[in-house]
Amino acid sequence: MNPMLVTYLEASRDLCETDSILFGAALAVCRIIGAKLSTAGRATGHSSAIPAWRIRIEERIAKASALIGRLICFKSGNTRPRIVRTVRMAFSGTNVSLSQPDIMQKLAERKACSCIYLEWYL
Repeated sequence: MNPMLVTYLEASRDLCETDSILFGAALAVCRIIGAKLSTAGRATGHSSAIPAWRIRIEERIAKASALIGRLICFKSGNTRPRIVRTVRMAFSGTNVSLSQPDIMQKLAERKACSCIYLEWYL
């Protein structure tokens, strides 16, 4: 069980998920060896867990917020590698180059699109 458990624990994103993984592993081991496990004091089922759809939406909101922040930083003159990389990624698949004379207009348009996307989720 331990080698298999390592894979799941490394992929765990938070304490609640880690708790669920460990509880499930303990329950499986107890069933295998025939031991009884008391579930007193623990919620039955996963009703108290955060739904996967909500986690996905919160992740999308965080990504959109980060993108908007980095677009604003680039527009104000910040050319750190992480900022430039994010701006390039935001315009990937388009014919927009960071050296174009109208890049500030393109940044404003992209930021507006990201804001609309963000507002849709909020």
